[in-house]
Amino acid sequence: MRTFTLQTHINAPPDAVFAVATDFAHAAENIKGVVRVEMLTGGPVGLGTRFKETRIMFGREATEEFAVTEFTPGQRYALTVESCGCRYVAAHRVIPEAGDTRFELEMTMGATSLFARLMSPLARFMIGGMKKAMQQDLDELKAAAEARAKLPAAKS
Repeated sequence: MRTFTLQTHINAPPDAVFAVATDFAHAAENIKGVVRVEMLTGGPVGLGTRFKETRIMFGREATEEFAVTEFTPGQRYALTVESCGCRYVAAHRVIPEAGDTRFELEMTMGATSLFARLMSPLARFMIGGMKKAMQQDLDELKAAAEARAKLPAAKS
């Protein structure tokens, strides 16, 4: 099992950050690497929400099915995907910091098949590229949340 953590400081309140981060249906508008998202469940995002995300990874288009496996509104959510004999869990935390937000992503990866276990020594060579892509996603999410936070509040 391998784990790494990334984080970024976002000049926006936690509720704005959480709203942008969990707006999976519109992820392609906020994250350049995401080509499209197909929601597989209806209703508000929460525990059990499922969606297919197509993105560019390592220069190729890839589609994976994600499930929200943990959800604490405004504070934390986790996305889980099973792919190529591995299980990936991306735990996201929204942490208030003096009116702004620290957004953390903890990625845990583990082999679930014999083939993936045999190939796991090679995984360390892919982690650098994965971290770079995920940091870019965080930077783009930061820009989207900061832009949303600057919008004037809607009048009732």
